[in-house]
Amino acid sequence: MKKKSPLLLLFVIAFWAQNGIAQELYTPRNIKESYLKESRSTTGKPGKKYWQNKGNYTMEISVNPDTKIVSGTESIVYENNSNDTLKTIVIRFVNNLHKPMSPRGGEVSEDFLSAGLTLTSVKINDEIYNENAKNWGTVGSVKLKKPLLPHTKATLNINWNYPLSKESGREGQIDDSTFFVAYSYPRVSVYDDYNGWDRLPHTDRQEFYNDFNDYTFSIKAPKNYVVYATGDLLNPEEVLQAEYAARLKKSYTTDEVMHIANEQEMKDGKVTLQNDMNTWKFKANSISDVCFGLSNHYLWDAGSVIVDNKTNRRVSTQAAYDVKGTDFINSVKNNNYALAWFSNNWPGVPYPFSKMTAFQGFADMEYPMMVNDSQMGDPVFAQLVQDHEIAHTYFPFYMGINESRYAFMDEGWATTLEYLIGIAEHGKEAADKFYKNFRVNRYINDKSAEEDQPIISMSSQVSGVGYGNNSYGKASLSYLALKDMLGDDLFKKALHNYMQDWNGKHPIPWDYFYSMNSSAGKNLNWFFNNWFFSNNYIDLAIVNSSSKASNNSISIKNEGGFAIPFDINIVYVDGTKETVHKTPAVWEANQKMVKFTFKGNKKVKSVTLDGGIFMDATPINNTWINK
Repeated sequence: MKKKSPLLLLFVIAFWAQNGIAQELYTPRNIKESYLKESRSTTGKPGKKYWQNKGNYTMEISVNPDTKIVSGTESIVYENNSNDTLKTIVIRFVNNLHKPMSPRGGEVSEDFLSAGLTLTSVKINDEIYNENAKNWGTVGSVKLKKPLLPHTKATLNINWNYPLSKESGREGQIDDSTFFVAYSYPRVSVYDDYNGWDRLPHTDRQEFYNDFNDYTFSIKAPKNYVVYATGDLLNPEEVLQAEYAARLKKSYTTDEVMHIANEQEMKDGKVTLQNDMNTWKFKANSISDVCFGLSNHYLWDAGSVIVDNKTNRRVSTQAAYDVKGTDFINSVKNNNYALAWFSNNWPGVPYPFSKMTAFQGFADMEYPMMVNDSQMGDPVFAQLVQDHEIAHTYFPFYMGINESRYAFMDEGWATTLEYLIGIAEHGKEAADKFYKNFRVNRYINDKSAEEDQPIISMSSQVSGVGYGNNSYGKASLSYLALKDMLGDDLFKKALHNYMQDWNGKHPIPWDYFYSMNSSAGKNLNWFFNNWFFSNNYIDLAIVNSSSKASNNSISIKNEGGFAIPFDINIVYVDGTKETVHKTPAVWEANQKMVKFTFKGNKKVKSVTLDGGIFMDATPINNTWINK
């Protein structure tokens, strides 16, 4: 065991003494080291020595609808911007999840299984590597013949193919001639400043962690297949017949919802050029992933919407769906509303990309510039699902969240934005009802111990519904509680500072905590400890109350521990009523008990606590009646 020098130990002690704010929150030792190396900062901003790696991907991909084989060639120019010498390169191929040997978070049918990735050629810096992906799971490792030195680049050339799974989930076969092709290329896994290579296997539960890369790619597909993809379509005139290319071009500049291609036009072969194969070319820069869908019979709608009123920047909104996909008739309209609302309200940051496409599939899943959503048979619920997936644009695609470790950093925010836009769409009563039923009820009424694991728990280590509750409902409630405590203006200011500092980068929970502290001008560590580092839950109880002519008081015990907002609903003997709202700030001094005194000369008949969407585990003790 190598001993640390006394000088280094003194430096570590001095660092933490001068940055006491960090000591207040549990911080894993690898995260502490990132502060010492100055890649991160306890101000919440990226450290002055922050770095991240990047790839420039050029890909040519083909889809064979008969064999259901996806094949491709890619060239990756990978930049090692770290100070580390890399002796291996870790390759991630998510679709190996379909291999029988791969670990998964749940059971699958035989139709889900496939042979996975086949590598037909691998070269790194023009040297041939005899790599065989036969034994790879979702992560493989290539030992470099020559180490990749700090601040240098390597060029990887990979030829590959894999079969689309018959059972579609996040990707795969939608029907015999419709496919959603995601996570379809081998990529260099993330190498970061706090954990090194990301080697966590994908198990179909916790999601993804990718670098911000530049992509130029083409999709070769047979005639009559329309391709929808991340990025800008570079050559519409080379793949679409003139009338349809003109329709698409017009849709980029109008608020009108246009039908680019209807059922009969697709059947008659009028839409694409009638070459045996058409090559669709796309480009997207500084983005965490690309994907695409294709079909020879889906209907195609499009429009656009202004997302930045200062520049009048428009975004293309599109939808691809089956004639039976009745939920998708309003997809472009809903797309336009959601993008404008998110851009101008919450989070109040203009949508950062050039396009958003809703594709009918099975996943209810987000991708950069695309969502793959199910036919629900309920237009209201379908809109909510689409809202949620579009909200993910900001978390994790604008903010490079490590979803595989900290799912609450993106799912919690998407759930919060889903709720806030729901208020605008359907009113607060309806939004509250849905949020409570769909996001809180199952969690708060499940008595199993797993429901009360700390939110900070690594997402891959929390199983069952505990994973979902930690990532979605509980995390969302923490963000809404902080919003209530700080007020909308200060909360939005702090959120914007966090997003401005970390978009296009890789924030971790401590970056969020410290950024909110700095931006709000408050030490909120008591709140973050309460919500993220505890086994708390939601449960208030009235334990003592008295009412005299001029002295009404109530004592409330926080049985569950979470610092929540709540209303005190008072009914007086004379029939009058009063509601007093309390923010989570009331728990800062004493997180277990608080006493309120109401001045006045009216006698109280009853007092009821109401947490609203912060549903109480035992509401029976939330009412006191003066007998």
